[in-house]
Amino acid sequence: MMDTPLLLTSFLERVERYYPEKFIVSRTGSDAIHRITYKEYAKRTRKLANALTKLGMKKGTKVGSFAWNHHRHLEAYFAVPCAGAILHMINIRLSPEHIIYVINHAEDEILLIDGDLFPLFEKAIPYLKTVKHIVVMQDNMDIPESNFPNIHSYEKLLAESTDTFDFPKDLDENSPAGMCYTSATTGMPKGVVYSHRGLVLHSLALGLADSMGVREQDVLLPIVPMFHVNAWGLPFAAIAYGSTQVLPGPGLTPALILDLVEQEKVTLTAGVPTIWLGVAQEQEKTPAISLPCVRWYVEGPLHLKG
Repeated sequence: MMDTPLLLTSFLERVERYYPEKFIVSRTGSDAIHRITYKEYAKRTRKLANALTKLGMKKGTKVGSFAWNHHRHLEAYFAVPCAGAILHMINIRLSPEHIIYVINHAEDEILLIDGDLFPLFEKAIPYLKTVKHIVVMQDNMDIPESNFPNIHSYEKLLAESTDTFDFPKDLDENSPAGMCYTSATTGMPKGVVYSHRGLVLHSLALGLADSMGVREQDVLLPIVPMFHVNAWGLPFAAIAYGSTQVLPGPGLTPALILDLVEQEKVTLTAGVPTIWLGVAQEQEKTPAISLPCVRWYVEGPLHLKG
């Protein structure tokens, strides 16, 4: 029997080999939608790994992300752990006190921050103890004015990097790949670490018929945030199975969700009940919207007219 370690690198290599022309649809603003193939995505992911390595990322380095659901965040989902580092997905809904706490507790050295979230984050910067570099993720190469000395443009870093990064072959499947913190119902937030093995097994489980049944032919729209429990693992599973992904970005509204479902012919989506209640009410107001055959995953019953 083959003893094959369960690593996220295998997902990236598989989607690049078998589904290079399938798309990631990424909304980064009110009127900005990007369509990139998995072939392009894999190249950008390697460029990101190269860029972060030049900034000092190595095995075990914690890299924090403070971002919405979009293709750049998805690139970090694989560039960081596949290089042997650890991606810390910071919940932007936490209080400023708790955001500062989790970054310091995790000992993040590099932060990836969405440009539209930087003003929200900036007041926390003087209280961060271990952060050495901040990378601003947005469509242009502008960087905000700040007293912090090492602020970089994400797209500029990628433009200056090659796509020939060799991910290490000697990763331990039990090594940490990602981490999230609780929302601190009592006391300070508590961290949870995900291993490569755990993420791979969870992704494969999401493909089971009695689970979410993620398939290659699916068009997957994760409404649950990528900064919250890995968007329920859906971004990893979509890469594993080669599903088309629709990443909705900032400023979500029920009308926008329905529009994405209709326009992109979404077949699988997932979110919490409050989201779907709003979507159901919006759909009642605009019944002319033509919904494809969608599997709506929610923690409770839901009825939408399709």
